[in-house]
Amino acid sequence: MWTEQAIIGQEENTPDSAISLTPQVFLFASISVTLIGFLVGFIEYRFINALFKPYRFVVKLLGKFVFYLLFMELLVFVTFIIAASIEQNSSMFSSVVWDKYQVFFGSITHASTLIQLAFSMLLSLFYVEVSEHLGHSVLTNFITGKYHRPKSETRLFMFSDMKSSTHIAETLGHDTYFEFLASYYNDLSDAILRHKGEVYQYVGDEIVLTWPSTTARFVPLSLDCFYAMKADLERRRPFYLERYGVYPDFKAAIHIGEVTTGEIGALKKDIFFTGDVLNTAARLQSECQTYGVDLLVSKAVVDAVPSAQYPFESLGSVQLKGKTQAVEVFLVGV
Repeated sequence: MWTEQAIIGQEENTPDSAISLTPQVFLFASISVTLIGFLVGFIEYRFINALFKPYRFVVKLLGKFVFYLLFMELLVFVTFIIAASIEQNSSMFSSVVWDKYQVFFGSITHASTLIQLAFSMLLSLFYVEVSEHLGHSVLTNFITGKYHRPKSETRLFMFSDMKSSTHIAETLGHDTYFEFLASYYNDLSDAILRHKGEVYQYVGDEIVLTWPSTTARFVPLSLDCFYAMKADLERRRPFYLERYGVYPDFKAAIHIGEVTTGEIGALKKDIFFTGDVLNTAARLQSECQTYGVDLLVSKAVVDAVPSAQYPFESLGSVQLKGKTQAVEVFLVGV
């Protein structure tokens, strides 16, 4: 309304196109906004994101913008007709309702509505696409300046590494192996998102995940995340065997500890963690091959999990490579 007033220099809207805010219209509008939000989220998640995934950033941004602008115009049309019929207490196909829409369609109210929708939509899409490239938490932390000054915090890390990756890369060749890795990372993404994990780094075929807390809530989430990642890959086994002739499996280690977190880099800023916990988690993950298991955790992880939630089996204190102090290592049951 303020945009419209600024453009036409009036203090009140033209009544011909306005719909009176009766209780029935208000109820319909409230329900419509909620349902439209769910509908847009469903369409984005199930269809649009997958449709534009192969395209570069600019094409994806503009393509989604045009689609949602047309989609929103269609929704404005449908909801206006229904709201007008409720206000007039008449059929949606009555001449009164359609005359009212014709006036609305050619009004400054309609134009300002589209302008405001387009502006907010473009900003939202830009944020989502940049967030997808940088990571939601990374972008949020940059915007809020959370780590502009380095700070110490306790974090949970999972280091996961694909098994037999060198052999697979040699077998597939670098071009096909790149596609193989892209599929592998994509198939692990849903489990990571569902369990509140943050991707800290992709290092070749290795993924480093982190959680911002060591509370009883987040530590079990990291363990659940590991098994969910395994289950999601297993469901995709036929795809990998048919497409590539090999199946990607992985091993992982989880550890907790204190790190210093801050923004680092001159030419490219990044959120960076430093601390012994990362070295320990990486060394712990390499011990999976020694013991022939897919998951190892440290005593710090065991101590942070509510009792009896997971069956743990101690392997005793292990002297990890490059470490002066031994670390007690545990197997995890299911």
